Amino acid sequence: MVMKSISPRPPAVPLVVNDPYMSVWSMADNLTDEDTKHWTGTSHPMCGLIRIDNQPYRFMGGNTRFVPVDIPIMEQTSLIIQPTQTIYTFEMSGIKLSLTFLTPSLPHRLDWMSRPVTYIDFEVESSDGNDHNVALYLDITGHWVVDNLAQKVVWGRHHLGERDVLWMGSQEQAILAKAGDDLRIDWGYLYVTSRQSAQGGLGLSVDLQTSFAQSGRLPNNDNMEMPRHIDSRPPHPAVAWVHNFDNISNTPKAWQIVLAFDDGYSVEYMNRKLRPYWRKDGWTATDLIQTSIDDYNQIKQVCTDHDQELMIDLESLGDKTYAYLGALAFRQCIAAHKLVVDADGTMLFFSKENFSNGCMGTVDVTYPSSPFFLLFNPDIMEAMLTFIMDYSTSPRWKFPFAPHDIGRYPLANGQVYGGGEDTEHRQMPVEECGNMLIMVTVLCKIRDDITYAQNYWDTLTTWANYLLDKGLDPENQLCTDDFAGHLAHNVNLSVKALVGIACYAWLCEQNSMPEKARDIRSQVEAMVSEWVKMADDGNHHRLTFDKPETWSQKYNLVWDKILDLDLFPNAVFEKELAYYKTKQLQYGLPLDNRDTYTKLDWIVWTASLAESKADFMEFVHPIVTWLEETNSRVPMTDWYYADSGLQVRKMQARSVVGGVFIRIMYDKALHQKWLNKNSRV
Repeated sequence: MVMKSISPRPPAVPLVVNDPYMSVWSMADNLTDEDTKHWTGTSHPMCGLIRIDNQPYRFMGGNTRFVPVDIPIMEQTSLIIQPTQTIYTFEMSGIKLSLTFLTPSLPHRLDWMSRPVTYIDFEVESSDGNDHNVALYLDITGHWVVDNLAQKVVWGRHHLGERDVLWMGSQEQAILAKAGDDLRIDWGYLYVTSRQSAQGGLGLSVDLQTSFAQSGRLPNNDNMEMPRHIDSRPPHPAVAWVHNFDNISNTPKAWQIVLAFDDGYSVEYMNRKLRPYWRKDGWTATDLIQTSIDDYNQIKQVCTDHDQELMIDLESLGDKTYAYLGALAFRQCIAAHKLVVDADGTMLFFSKENFSNGCMGTVDVTYPSSPFFLLFNPDIMEAMLTFIMDYSTSPRWKFPFAPHDIGRYPLANGQVYGGGEDTEHRQMPVEECGNMLIMVTVLCKIRDDITYAQNYWDTLTTWANYLLDKGLDPENQLCTDDFAGHLAHNVNLSVKALVGIACYAWLCEQNSMPEKARDIRSQVEAMVSEWVKMADDGNHHRLTFDKPETWSQKYNLVWDKILDLDLFPNAVFEKELAYYKTKQLQYGLPLDNRDTYTKLDWIVWTASLAESKADFMEFVHPIVTWLEETNSRVPMTDWYYADSGLQVRKMQARSVVGGVFIRIMYDKALHQKWLNKNSRV
């Protein structure tokens, strides 16, 4: 038996991770332990088989397919997770198999990032010095194209030149008919094709797998008895591909499968159905598939270079464990969004609150994810802010504070959270005003251009005035940590408000309004002095101004440093960090004194207040230990108990993990280097 040295062991491994609907993971130690799954936990099976000298083995997929052939498991020997790639290796009977899932989610290459495409790359070579006959098999079931098992699936094949393209889709094709959280896509079509000459087949999973296991080939005839339900037990309708290699020696040989999902229309925005960004120039599914095939070699090289460079930079700021955390967060952050174009060509980037209520374009979800996009492509940041700004200036939004969201995914037709558009019930007025002012300011400062803020000046002024009136000592209300309930006199929320006001003062200065800038700055400096007095609790600062012997993470302070606002005294940072070190639990720093739960993104923000790498990593290391040891096997949750390591409730596969990249923004040279990549495309 081959000895395994699998490192790391994340709670879930990203495989085909593109957007909120095309998002498939392995939630087990080994790729053969159980079926691959959608981020929601619903089975989205893939099966991988290999024949080595006529003996079949299984290297991917759980043992749930009732194949009437005894197929042993190929030994998994390693796992490597890079920002855009996941690489498994297996060994058995003198053959080494490398299996790579590559999703070109490069923010500086919107043409690639927006494509709903993942490549599955197989590479085989001899590991014992002998020649071997090898054949590979991959199938994907109809689970990928329906929301639930009661829906029916249809399938078929198209010709693309001399190449076959296999496809599956739901029978009903109810485009954008449902909105919600625990949903999978049930419109559009999944396309699967091979870059090299291979045999494709359409049929039932048991028949396809059995034929390959016994003969190394697929059945001669496609099964066309459709439509067909996705039953709770196999056999399932599936598409499959088989590739036979000539004799395998010490020279590796490769085969690539291309997966693409064409949804036709991705979201609805103010009752307009919008196309995905990749269709903006009139592209069809044919263009998508053909170009993805043609671009593979370039994409592979660029992604490999990108991954290596980013991992080196992350390691330089922390160590290998911080780089690993960034790699695991990279695709997850992007895949919780969809990039589309409006009727006038405006680019819009909508997030989904995965398993926290399904809200769309949520401002206090954009805020923690913002470092990722402000670092890698500010144009995407603008695409996340614009629909909120436009909505806020419309007659439909009548409040003097910023909205929480734009709808429930995939329908962006107006706020649904709390009181919606009707009342102030369960709104987050200080939270969202602060978020928007900070994000708009950072965007403008990065660009050295305040045109974007000028376009919405009256609205930003209204929000700044709201914070001047309400921000120092917030009333009883929710903040982004709404799971903790309403809280009055929230010290950390007050920090956000004061930073937001200081941001507005900076915007005024840049907008040739020096007197107003001085006045606003004077007011906020006086408020900070009051904050220091009211929040002081000896060796730390309180959770709420009115409750001594309480504490909380003051993660909102990071922008004071990043933006060089020079707002809060250094003593505030020093006192807080020293106190946090006394409150660490096994898997991280709790959010505050009320419970042992924590937020992954906020820990990294809080850690970034530290001046030294050692102090920064003192807070990051427990997070990585948690990733390796937690029993909550889901795409990285950001809300978990820092003592037990268990997920608190839902909140998984969310975009907020993009916040772990905030440390790069402290290094202005590194930040600028990554920004410059956009100008080189």
